[in-house]
Amino acid sequence: MTPLKERFDDVTTSEASLRNFLHGLPGVDQVGAEARAAALGTRSIKTTAKEFAIDLAIRMVDLTTLEGQDTPGKVRALAAKAMRPDPSDPTCPSAAAVCVYPDMVADVKDVLGDSGVNIAAVATAFPSGRAALDIKLADTRDAVEAGADEIDMVIDRGAFLSGRYLQVFEEIVAVREACVRPDGSTAHLKVIFETGELQTYDNVRRASWLAMLAGGHFIKTSTGKVQPAATLPVTLVMLEAVRDFRAATGQMVGVKPAGGIRTTKDAIKYLVMVNEIAGQDWLDPHWFRFGASTLLNDLLMQRTKMTTGRYSGPDYFTLD
Repeated sequence: MTPLKERFDDVTTSEASLRNFLHGLPGVDQVGAEARAAALGTRSIKTTAKEFAIDLAIRMVDLTTLEGQDTPGKVRALAAKAMRPDPSDPTCPSAAAVCVYPDMVADVKDVLGDSGVNIAAVATAFPSGRAALDIKLADTRDAVEAGADEIDMVIDRGAFLSGRYLQVFEEIVAVREACVRPDGSTAHLKVIFETGELQTYDNVRRASWLAMLAGGHFIKTSTGKVQPAATLPVTLVMLEAVRDFRAATGQMVGVKPAGGIRTTKDAIKYLVMVNEIAGQDWLDPHWFRFGASTLLNDLLMQRTKMTTGRYSGPDYFTLD
């Protein structure tokens, strides 16, 4: 299989070539995508599969707080919860990551230590992306130096919607370079599209390929600050993109829907879609994540119901 660099070098050499490539991608059938997403959302699964799905979803959660009122105490408590979501049940798996603003990374790192739970930090003038490139890169480097394992960047939607694709591509490349640590290791880069502002499914597909060509490790729907955020049809389009990208290059890229995913029922719909569209290889926290703040508690309540036969109310677990 042709290496990515050799296969796509000519695509990113100029604005015109990149535009031709992105606009040459197959168009998305809006009605078809929405109908398929709706059909997949009605699938039912057996009890044993549901138990597996709940534990898998817990392991895929990026437990998130991105508020101006965040405090060191709040993020420390969130980090402790990510490590042991249900302190009464040692069999409950840990979450995938804790996602915070860059200035909170050190506090989270102090709690997580070598637990295996990752630290994700939003960067690049999150959530608007409206800042000069040098500021965005400094934002990224600060988070990486503080100990972030993952960087969630936002693309410049204004540039993308204006057709300045090469500018967006080069910015993603530069941010990925800023994710490299002095020892040569790299913080994983998640590229946020803010799909609620991209207007069409065709734009979502183009943004997905643009981010993957630029070296993003994950493509992510939303900041959670704009509605609509994650939706099943948008995620379907992104899953198709990573599937097709792998077929073309041999490289896997992760997907992260974020914003508005609150219930176990919602999470299972996404997992069914991952399996059906991208395949079982993506049913792993290395390749699929949920960006959420309230989903974890519902997963824990459903898990307790299945293991004990008793339903615990929302006040049984800590509020985040």
